[in-house]
Parts: sequence; C-alpha cells; structure tokens
Amino acid sequence: MTGVVQAFTAAATFDEVFVTRELNQRAASEIDHRWVKEAIQELAVHMVDGPEKVLPRFVALAMEIGRGVSSGISVAEFDEDPPQFRWAYLQGTLSAFEGATTPRDFSPCGITLDNDAPVLTRHSERYYPWIAEVNVALPEVLLVPLHRGSEKLGTLWIVSDELSHFNRGHVEAITEIAAFVSIALRIHQTEIRLSKALHEQEALAKEMSHRVKNVFAIVDGIIHFSGKRANSKDELVASLAGRVRALAVAHGIVRRSFRDLPDLTQAAELGELLHAIALPYEVDAARPRIVTEGPAVALGQHATNSVALVLHELATNAAKYGALTRDGGGVTVTWTMDGPDLILCWKEHGGPLVSGTPAVAGFGSTLVTKTIETTLGGRWYRQWLPEGLEMSIRLPLDRLRE
Repeated sequence: MTGVVQAFTAAATFDEVFVTRELNQRAASEIDHRWVKEAIQELAVHMVDGPEKVLPRFVALAMEIGRGVSSGISVAEFDEDPPQFRWAYLQGTLSAFEGATTPRDFSPCGITLDNDAPVLTRHSERYYPWIAEVNVALPEVLLVPLHRGSEKLGTLWIVSDELSHFNRGHVEAITEIAAFVSIALRIHQTEIRLSKALHEQEALAKEMSHRVKNVFAIVDGIIHFSGKRANSKDELVASLAGRVRALAVAHGIVRRSFRDLPDLTQAAELGELLHAIALPYEVDAARPRIVTEGPAVALGQHATNSVALVLHELATNAAKYGALTRDGGGVTVTWTMDGPDLILCWKEHGGPLVSGTPAVAGFGSTLVTKTIETTLGGRWYRQWLPEGLEMSIRLPLDRLRE
C-alpha cells in the first residue's frame, strides 16, 4: 500500500480528514468496564501461557469494543529506509492487506504517534493517495498509539463503515487495554530482533566455516606444488612463507570487511587489496614504487584470496627479478571496466634490461595461470619488453564477486 497514485489530487483538506475534535462532542457510549477488566485478565493469562495469542486477541477485542468492521496493528519499522509501518494481526474486511506497509511520515498512524494521543479520521482515502489506489473506503478510523515508555511501537486502529460512529467511551476502553498490550508488542518486536540477530549469527558462522575450508584448500595446493618445484628446504620455506603471508593479508581484509559490510558477498575492495600487497615493497611513502589507479571494485570473499595470490606472485617476481630490484624501478597497476569484464594492466619500468621471454616457467607463473584461468575464469597476456614486463589480465566481474 505504499505505492503512489499518479496525478492524485486530494479531495479533502487535512482538517476535514482529521476530526479528533468531534470525539468530545459525541455522547459516550455505555461500556461494560467489568467486561473490559475481564478481557485484560484474559490477555494476562495469554501473556504467561501463550504469548503468541495476545496480539491477535487484542485486535479482536478492540474491534468488538469499537463495534468496527476491521481492525489491526501498524507495527513500527523505523529502522527501515524509509521508515514505515507494517500491518499485522488484521481482522475483518481489511484482513487481505496483512503484511502491507505504509509510510511513517505520510499516514494517519504517523500522525497518531506524533500526537501521542488517539486520533479520529474521516474518509482518509480522500487525502492519502496510497489508500485511494487500492479502492478502499474508510468512513471512520479510530487510531490509538502503542508505546512502552518513550519508545513508540506502533498504532492500533479500528475501522467503522458508518460516520459519527466512535466516541469517548470507545477511546477510554480501548486505550485501557492498549496500555497493557504495548508490553506484549514490545516483547514481540524484541523476539523479531533476536530472531534476526540469531539468523545473521548463523550466516556468519557458516560463511566463516566455508572461508576457513577454502583457505586450507588453497594452502594445501600451495604446499603440494611448492614441494615439487623447490630445490631446497630453505627455498620451500621462503616460497611458502611469502604466499601464506599474502593469504593472511587477504584474510585480514576480508575479516574486517565481513564484519562491517551488510552485504556479505562484498568482502574487500581491489584498490585496498593492492595497497596491502604493495606495502612491504615501499620505502618512501612520498614516492611509491607501486602506483595504482582505477575505479572501486568490490571483491567477493572467495575471489579476494585468489586475487591476493596473483598480486603477491607478481610483486614477488618484480622484487626478485624485475623492476623492484632497482632503486629507481617501479610498477604501474591500472584497471578499467570493459562490459562484463575487468581489465587489469601490470607494467614494470626502470628495472634491469629484459632480454626476452624466460626459457623456463617457474611455479609462480604456473600458480598465476591456474588461478587466473581456472579459479577466476579469466585470461592473461604477457609481453617481455626491454624496459620490463607488461601484463594484461581480463577477469569476469561476476566471478570477482564470488
């Protein structure tokens, strides 16, 4: 019910719709207060034996007391953007709208909470387009605020199909019950928040378990391939240590982002990851040796580990054989979007003169190829130019979000 009727023109003014002042002009109906107290006692029993029955029974009692044709609770959901009410426990003619949402700042319920007092409306569909668009006529609606202390929880509303129907007697009786039921509504909202928190905690645990398994699988692969290529124990230790450190950097970024970001599929940002990988090779912060430039690119938690390994291998090779072996050498890393793909360019300069393509591909090259082509589903191209290595990597964006 939060849609907006195009070109809607209000057929009534605010003062013509909000007629709370008329309540004091109408004779109060006879209310059986003993029956009201018995109803409160009944609700108290439900609070202990079956709390889930309290709110539906409250709505039914309110409709019975007010002799209305429909009733319900508009539950405050002010943490949403924009803030809204959600209709719950609906009875009578409007029960088909169970779960519908209405705007906090443009609704009779919002006015009721702002006034913190009962409100009476007459044909509110003539003022609010979101009511008019569903072709509902509301001759009179009595609204009562629900709150616990200063916390605004929502509103109770009762609909009558007759004009001049509600009076002070209805207001007094329903307000008396509402004060008690606000406690039940507060408990209900707390249970919803707790359930949501438990669900998020369970999701966190599952994701963390999956990520740990993924890291172990990567480490297992690194050990397996490194063991085949290493010529000595020291060489094996050095290669393993560097690659595991790269994973640790990636994991640190993922862990922090996993905590901070509401979207669990976005674990890190490419530029931030590049900076973290490059940091060990920097000497003078004013003159970075690895210069990066490109738009923000969100990486998924799985892709982050793979990209970190690739960048670590490239930086390690540059420090062992390429541009980063010389004081004046450096690397420029740029990336751009090309339709569904990301294109990352790695360009070294200022290093030792390159005589051509190396005769033998080392483990690092094999790892980069496997990671780019198999794990990330991409392609890469290399040129061994005299001034240094130039590389272009094309990666599908959808794989980077995994």
